[in-house]
Amino acid sequence: MGILGRAAFVSALLAAALAARSLVDPINQNRRGVAIKGYDPVAYFSHSRAAKGSPQFPHQWMGAAWWFSSAQNRDLFAAGPAKFAPQYGGYCAWAVSNNYTAGIDPQAWRIIDGKLYLNYSRSVQQMWLEDVNQRIAAADRNWPRLHR
Repeated sequence: MGILGRAAFVSALLAAALAARSLVDPINQNRRGVAIKGYDPVAYFSHSRAAKGSPQFPHQWMGAAWWFSSAQNRDLFAAGPAKFAPQYGGYCAWAVSNNYTAGIDPQAWRIIDGKLYLNYSRSVQQMWLEDVNQRIAAADRNWPRLHR
């Protein structure tokens, strides 16, 4: 292997190592391991609003603690988490559509075709909504490469 071949090989290894280090957990969680900033994912569906969950009503799923505003919401989630969990592990849907991850504002949410999407902020959400179907398609393609 010549010098150029070795340089290309080393560059490829370095790129792979950097990419592997940048992969995120499959669930957006805080330092305490709580998903989506402690908000109740079921409340978006059942009450059409963002509601803070409580450590009094926890459920473990996919390596994260999920908090709920009631035992009833916790039990609904436990019976079918995929129905209520936000898309892209609760990371910003706009960011994932652009092939990276970002945190969320639990108040910047939308349910589309029965799925919960969260965004970094309400202003980012407005940009995401301008072309939502293409953004969702792009994020669906990107998400598998962004998490562990």
